[in-house]
Amino acid sequence: MKRFVSVLLILLLCLSVFACGAKDDKKDNPNGNVVEGNVIYVGVFEPTTGENGGGGMQEVLGIRYAHSLFNTVTINGTEYEIELVEVDNQSDKTAAVTAAQTLVSSNVIAVLGSYGSGVSIAAGETFANAKVPAVGVSCTNPQVTEGNDWYFRVCFLDPFQGTVMASYAWDQGYTKAAIISQNGDDYSTGLAAYFKIAFEKLGGEIVAEETYQTNETDFNAILTKVNASGAEVLFVPSSIQTATLLLPQAKALGVTAHIMAGDTWENETIISDAAEGVTFSTFFDENNDANEIAKEFVAGFKAWLNADPENLKLNGGTDGVAAVSALGFDAYMVVYEALQNLADTNSVAMRDALIATDYMGVTGSVTFNEVGDANKDTAYIKTVQGGKFVFIKTQVAE
Repeated sequence: MKRFVSVLLILLLCLSVFACGAKDDKKDNPNGNVVEGNVIYVGVFEPTTGENGGGGMQEVLGIRYAHSLFNTVTINGTEYEIELVEVDNQSDKTAAVTAAQTLVSSNVIAVLGSYGSGVSIAAGETFANAKVPAVGVSCTNPQVTEGNDWYFRVCFLDPFQGTVMASYAWDQGYTKAAIISQNGDDYSTGLAAYFKIAFEKLGGEIVAEETYQTNETDFNAILTKVNASGAEVLFVPSSIQTATLLLPQAKALGVTAHIMAGDTWENETIISDAAEGVTFSTFFDENNDANEIAKEFVAGFKAWLNADPENLKLNGGTDGVAAVSALGFDAYMVVYEALQNLADTNSVAMRDALIATDYMGVTGSVTFNEVGDANKDTAYIKTVQGGKFVFIKTQVAE
């Protein structure tokens, strides 16, 4: 019996060594993930549940629509089918790492996402270690690409967005601002900090700075302090979930400051009487008819949504085109453009092709700078008016 146990232990040890060796070989593979057969797998790394599930799903819809139009590609004379591998990072940093590992193990040669900077930052090392490039959609915090040669993105960044909103507030004649941000959230704290720096640089005064915890639902104490501060404008870079809770409470308390936010607030679920007049920055406006590519996308995407009740439901029950859906479409098309220019069918060659990408998309031209950020310099300012999103103007940083 003892001999049998000893032999069994030796066998298990051998298997363990073999497994570890296989893992190390994968990690040390100079080509990263390699396409096998005639199917190319592209990962979709998005939150479809949790705090940012609504926005993540809107990005997924833009990606799915792009894939419905462009799902095969010819590389060096061979035609390949493109398949999406979707994972839910649950709006959670720990779950995001597991989701990223799942994608790497699924042999994807590129990844799209995520909505939410925190989960993108958390997963960045996993993608870099596996030599699999990721193209962020609306993850705006600078840390997503800092020090990571494998992360790209198609959106503008928070230093720009924070400065844009500060400039807009100043242009409207506001000189006293309050800020409410979420503790531990990279997007919220980062954007709040950039707004503060820019507003004070313009000559404005920050009269109140308040924070709240993740999953907090009662904002009355914070809003009471803001009301007492004399703030003329209130900047709240938060999730959609927080917005739907905070806005009715602000209305009930009679908050007089003009409420502003960042790109996350462009979601149909925030629209209510309490949201009337709020202002936010975003990446795209569906009514901008100056871009023929955008016009074609809007018409096609609306038709695609309306053709399937489930898609319409996932989009919040309307066929409105969220800016992050347009960015999701562009992110997929950037990857598709790179696929057509591959020197070899592996994820390292994919990264090299992305570096050289020059694509004219729905949200404008997409080229990448030396750290993988899109070269973008314009934001769209929108408000809620009459129960719908209304475009105000484009805004550049001052």
